[in-house]
Amino acid sequence: MGYQKHVLIFLISLVLTQIISGSEALESLVIASHCTSECGGITIPYPFGIEDGCYYKDKDDHSLNPSMRITCNHTFSPPQPILGNNIQILNISVKEAEIHLNSNISYKCDESDNSSYYYSYSWINLRSFTISSSKNKFVATGCDTYAWFKGKRYGKNYSTGCMTTCNELNDVANDGRCNGVGCCQASIPDGVTNLKTEAYSYNHHTGVEFNPCSVACPVANNAFKFSKQNLTRNLSYYLNEPPKFPVVYNWGIGTKNCSEAEKEESCLCKSNTDCINLTHEQQGLDGYRCDCKKGYSGNPYLPQGCQDINECEAASDECEKPEYCRNDVGGYHCECPNGYHGIGTNTDHCISNTKTKPWLMPVILTAGTGGVIIILLIIAFIAYWRHGERKITALREKNFRDNGGEILHQKVSGMDVLKIFTIQELENATDNYNEANIIGKGGFGVVYKGVISGNQPVAIKRSLKVDPNQVEQFINEVLILSQINNRNVVKLLGCCLETEVPLLVYEFINNGTLYAHLHDEDKVPHLTWNLRLRIASEIADVLSYLHTTISTPIIHRDMKSMNVLLDESYTAKVADFGASKLVPLDQGQLATMVVGTQGYLDPEYMLSFELTEKSDVYSFGVVLVELLTKKKALSNQESELERCLALHFISKMKQDRLFDIVDKNISNGLKEIEQIKKVANLAKLCLRLKREKRPTMKEVAMELEGIKRMGSNVKHSIGQSFDELENFGGHLVEFPTVDDGNNGGRDSDIHSLLKNGR
Repeated sequence: MGYQKHVLIFLISLVLTQIISGSEALESLVIASHCTSECGGITIPYPFGIEDGCYYKDKDDHSLNPSMRITCNHTFSPPQPILGNNIQILNISVKEAEIHLNSNISYKCDESDNSSYYYSYSWINLRSFTISSSKNKFVATGCDTYAWFKGKRYGKNYSTGCMTTCNELNDVANDGRCNGVGCCQASIPDGVTNLKTEAYSYNHHTGVEFNPCSVACPVANNAFKFSKQNLTRNLSYYLNEPPKFPVVYNWGIGTKNCSEAEKEESCLCKSNTDCINLTHEQQGLDGYRCDCKKGYSGNPYLPQGCQDINECEAASDECEKPEYCRNDVGGYHCECPNGYHGIGTNTDHCISNTKTKPWLMPVILTAGTGGVIIILLIIAFIAYWRHGERKITALREKNFRDNGGEILHQKVSGMDVLKIFTIQELENATDNYNEANIIGKGGFGVVYKGVISGNQPVAIKRSLKVDPNQVEQFINEVLILSQINNRNVVKLLGCCLETEVPLLVYEFINNGTLYAHLHDEDKVPHLTWNLRLRIASEIADVLSYLHTTISTPIIHRDMKSMNVLLDESYTAKVADFGASKLVPLDQGQLATMVVGTQGYLDPEYMLSFELTEKSDVYSFGVVLVELLTKKKALSNQESELERCLALHFISKMKQDRLFDIVDKNISNGLKEIEQIKKVANLAKLCLRLKREKRPTMKEVAMELEGIKRMGSNVKHSIGQSFDELENFGGHLVEFPTVDDGNNGGRDSDIHSLLKNGR
């Protein structure tokens, strides 16, 4: 029974392993999902790449054509991957740190009237490539020929070559030998780059008219086989059908060796990899290369590093039977099934315990009918238990699919791997989702405080219900957070997809929301003006980072004080990306359903349904006013004129009565007053009705940073002098109550929306 159990488990694990390895084989070797993984059937693995951001570029490489950048030339069919100046790529090997290129030849042909044609080609002149000395040779053909192989070696000029002569075509062997008669060859030394080959004739091929041309080129070993036909080709052949031969080059990363790169924390070698200084053959290169550790495979330059190899898939010859093989992390071992002892290898076989303990047989035989019944009951219990386990497993797999697990896997493939938590881990962490552990509720779910292994506090977000919209929000948030790396954004630690509702696990921020601190009389005294100014600057930096720094811009779409958390040092942490949108590089605006929170919504967005980055600018302007005034963005307890904070603030600014609305507890001196005025003017710009007149978040972040450092006489500007904007009687933001006849009532519509909080 035990033996059959292990056989069954082995077969199941083998099938699952094949499924997993098959899906991994489909994953590309690129750095991000938007990167092209192949060109014309040639795989383009990172650190090479085609699009910007998809290839490695050393910080010291200021050239317009970085050595790892590849062009996919679509003028050919199929397309051709090109390196540098029109050099065709045949193959790229990450493991061997080699690149195979299609090389032109050098030739000199003499015509009957003694005119000649000479062609010379200079090879790659990049710091990151040297020709392989062990996998190439230099070859020349001709009966009146000498040829040069030239380049740079360790920074100095280098040259070598060979010569070949023959009197008649019959003198030449036709068995593929290159022995100095009609064909000669030379070895290539280590570390040569910036190659140039030249072919010449001693006597313009006089006396050997059957051989009009001298030819030379470096070529990969075994890629060139000499024949007499090489000697009889004339100039027209080389003009019409110039042959090309593969050449193998070595490449490396950066300009530092392993220890230097690791010390600078710039080393590309990721988890389960080894950093290797370049070999003697590559001494002409600076830098290093990466390789997977023994027992691991994959692309060692990608963020997820190398993955464990299941050695048991190859049915190791060391184990007595394939089912005795047990895969380990980075290796494997042989193991006998239950009821057997031994190691399970070909030299130490598994031996049945009954053979070494014959006294057990009488005991089993005398057990009688009672023993048989007990065994049958145990078998029935195991069968029932396994049936229940299968039902639980099937339910978890269904939940995984329903929660968008397959879609999420496709979208985040190639990115850093999130921790996948089990159901049991999160139930234990939250005391079975005890209501006492609820720390927040929002439009997309409930947030629990929990403690995972190592006594690490976490925040666990649980969706309110399962429907297609909720699944999209869940996938959207994981996708967005997986691309964000910013100290002022709440960090996503992992997720769980096996439950009925999807779960996200975040770092726990222990000091509550900015909203709570602004509107809790016990907490607000801690928010000094300098602290509020710093928080505003940190939020602006995050939004600027989302809009301009990452490869695909992100619009938060629900920027508000309730989505800003504060840690113990009052550092701002922007949270809740459930409503956020990725903005394709070729689109400046998105047509979407209006999503957000009343009081913070961009008026133009509400009317046009067109979402832009300036929508975040408007919402941030409302947060700035909250920081200035300690008032809520929308309050039904206030009078109609004061219900909408944005309108109330603009009204006070137009009346030159800013300090009627500013929080009385934040101004302690002239410097603070000047800073408050400038922040108020900045908020006023952010709240402009027409989005094109609002500043960008990058400009806002720079302005806030300047205000933080300012003295009382420092000037800043966004489009115009802030000294001019301090004239609070100016009409920088217009809110007409009636249609002026020129805009179709649009401004009055916006005014109505703001006034009524819609």
